[in-house]
Amino acid sequence: MTIKYKTLQIAALGLGIAGFSVTGISTLARQSDQQTQPDNTRNNKGDNGKGGTTADQQTNNPADRELAKKIRKSIASDSSLSTYAHNIKVIVRDGMVTLKGPVHTEEEKNAIGAKASEAAGGNDKVQNELTVKAS
Repeated sequence: MTIKYKTLQIAALGLGIAGFSVTGISTLARQSDQQTQPDNTRNNKGDNGKGGTTADQQTNNPADRELAKKIRKSIASDSSLSTYAHNIKVIVRDGMVTLKGPVHTEEEKNAIGAKASEAAGGNDKVQNELTVKAS
C-alpha cells in the first residue's frame, strides 16, 4: 500500500512539473509576440522595383541550380569573407547571375563578383548588385 501511495505522489509531482513547464512556455510565447518583430521592408525596397531580380525568380533547371551551388560553395569556403558576405543572395536565371545583399567592404564585393564571374564564365554574365554596408 505504501509503494502505491509513493508512486501516486511521484506521478502527481511529475504532472505538476510538466504543467508548469507548459505554462512557462506559453507565457514566454506571449511575451515574445508583444515585442516588436523585425522588419526588413526598408532593406528590401530595391527588390520591389519593376524588373528587379528576386530570389524567388531562381530557375529550377539543373544547369542554373548547379551554377548557383558552385558560386555559393566558392563564397562559403572563403574564410576571409564576413558573415554578411557569406549570406548574400545568388540568383541564376538562364546562365545569368545576379548577386544581391550587403557586404562590409568594397574588397568583399569585388572578390564575390570575381568568384561569380569565374564560375559563370565571364563578367558579362554577372550583375553585381551587392551593397557596401556603411559602418
